[in-house]
Formats: sequence, structure tokens, C-alpha cells
Amino acid sequence: MDFTPNPDHEAIREGIRRVCSKYPDLYWREKDDQHEFPWDFYDDMAAGGWIGIAIPEEFGGGGQGITEASIVLEEVAASGAAMNGCSSMHLSMFGMEPVRKYGSPELAQLILPGVANGTLHTAFGVTEPDAGTDTTSIKTRAVRDGDEYVVTGAKVWTTKAPYCDYCLLLVRTTPKELCDGPTQGMTLLLVDLKDPAVDITPIPKLGRNAVVSCEVRYDGLRVPVSMRVGEEGEGFRYILDGLNPERILIASEALGIGKAALRKAVAYANDRHIFGRPIGQNQGLAFPLADSHAKLRAAEMMVRVASWRYDNGLTCGEEANLAKYLAAEAAFDCADRAMQTHGGFGYAKEYDVERYWREARLMKIAPVSQEMVLNFVSNKVLGLPRSY
Repeated sequence: MDFTPNPDHEAIREGIRRVCSKYPDLYWREKDDQHEFPWDFYDDMAAGGWIGIAIPEEFGGGGQGITEASIVLEEVAASGAAMNGCSSMHLSMFGMEPVRKYGSPELAQLILPGVANGTLHTAFGVTEPDAGTDTTSIKTRAVRDGDEYVVTGAKVWTTKAPYCDYCLLLVRTTPKELCDGPTQGMTLLLVDLKDPAVDITPIPKLGRNAVVSCEVRYDGLRVPVSMRVGEEGEGFRYILDGLNPERILIASEALGIGKAALRKAVAYANDRHIFGRPIGQNQGLAFPLADSHAKLRAAEMMVRVASWRYDNGLTCGEEANLAKYLAAEAAFDCADRAMQTHGGFGYAKEYDVERYWREARLMKIAPVSQEMVLNFVSNKVLGLPRSY
């Protein structure tokens, strides 16, 4: 890896900062309070070509890598937009990779140009009420009926579902008990979320309220076979290609939230005077903030390693998972210490650190919990017996 400053990467950062400067903390505070999707922000990002930065040029995208996409999302989060800003666009930046890699040319041409220019919104449906991270136990079924599949089941935590045209849906086409292995018999379908057979219900939640998360029920939805991604029964293998870039991008968002929280904390510690001196002069505040900075920089290095390895075609399962783990821990640490630095005012919405705190906490749970990352590391990296 070369750590010489990259002019292209610096240009990306400056470009994102210019866009985000139009959307201060007050904007995101209001969107979160009102549970209102940030359409004007999203449209600005789409107009600048940022949403399609990692989609191949042949489909109208920027043809860049996960490294460049991670820089975009880091800067969005660091602006104070946090997850409300990033979640409005991050799935479009990586989520359709299985369509590009395994879908038919006709399917890729149908979907990817609209995703790249921001006019087509897509969701990702994997998690179920009774399955969670036990993906092989999903129960949503798709039964072949001529040239169509009939889909029945339910998914949870589907982001942006009310605004999306399509959902990349993981279903079982063969019951688990009839398969030779638990990961077999699952298929990826691109399904129409506007169809009357789809029922979408928002889930009330703690934070990231500008971008809705939903339970989505499929009651006999008919899906043309032409909307299948790749071969029937190979869906689990296909989604694995999206897991590492997802973890890298989520890690970069956590990194940005940590930077936003630390910036707020340092500014407040310099400005707030108690007992005739700035509170940042007290080592009881200064040392924890310095420690948070150290952890954030260490996490940043792992994000850079992971994205570099991915973009250079190298294995990066360990690095991507560790990037997510370390960045989520560091981001919440920064947000929590920003709350502590602000004292009682940290609990007040007008200072925004409580919003960073709520959104940083989510990153220790989603898209994969810290415990599941440690399961991966202990088993796949260290060679310890699998615990589940």
C-alpha cells in the first residue's frame, strides 16, 4: 500500500464536503425528528454522480472502487449527516453487485443505469423475524409456476422500502431439509416492491429515523423468471460477494460518525469554561478524547487496508470484518465521550451529539453484530472450533 496522499481521493473529499456544506446539523436533526427522507440531499448527491461512483462506466457509473466509495460515505457521515445521510444512498453504491456479476445482461441493463444516476431505488431483503443472522434458516419461499415464481414470506429491517422500485430478495426455492447442505436451495430475485401483493410496514426505532426500516410481507407475489439473478439455488453464494464491501462501507460510515463526534467534543471542550478555565484543560476530559482519537486512527488504517485489498482482488474477509468491528467500537466510543464532554447538554438535541450516539450504537449491531464478527475471527482466522 502507498500512503502518499492521492490527489483523486482528496478531490473526492473536497467534492463531498462542498455538497454536504449545504446540509448542516440542523437539517439532519429536523429530518430525523420529522422522520422525513432527505430527498434534496439525495438528489444533490445523485446529480454529482456520487451515488454511482463504484458502478462500472458501461452502466453510467463512475467505474471507481470500494476505496473511493468508502471515502464518499466517510465524508458524508463526518459532515454530521451520520447514518441518516449515508443510509439514503449506500445500498445503491454496493448492493447491486450480485446483479452486475451474476445477472443476465438484460437484467443488468434494466437496473444498473438507473441505480447509477439515482433515479432507481433498490432495497435488500435477507433478514427475517425468526432467522436474523442465521441466514440459512430463512423461510420466505418462491415456488416455480411456469415462467414465474410465486413468493410468500416476510422480511424485516428492509431499508427505504416505501421509496424503492425493486428489492434484491433472498428466498428459498428448495426447503432446507431437502438440500444436501444448509446454504443450498436459496435464490436471489429482483422483486417489484410496488406490486399490491407486497405489504410494507415501517418499524418504529431509536435512531436513523430519516431513513425508514420496514417489515415487508410478500403474499403470493408473482415474479418473472427473467428477474432471477444467476442460477436457481445459488443465491447464498451470490450474496457473499456483497458482504465484504458492505462491511468496509459501514466501517467507513462509522469512521465518519466518530470524526464528527470527536470534532464536536473538542470544540466544546475548548469553548466551555468552568472554574475559570476551559474544560479541555482538565486531563479527565483531555485524555479520554486523545484516547478516542487514537482508536479512531487505528480503525481508519484497517478500513484502508480492507478496501485496498478488495479493490486489488485480494482476499479481505478478515480485514473487512475487523474494519467493521474496530470502526464500530471506535465510533461509539467517540460518541459516548462526546456526550460525557458535553455533560447535561450532551443530552440536548440542539448539540447533536445525542444523535451521533444513537446512530453509532446501531453500528455495533448492524449489518452484523460484533459478536458474529468475533465468531468469524475465532473460527476462520484463529482456527478455533466453531461455536454455533
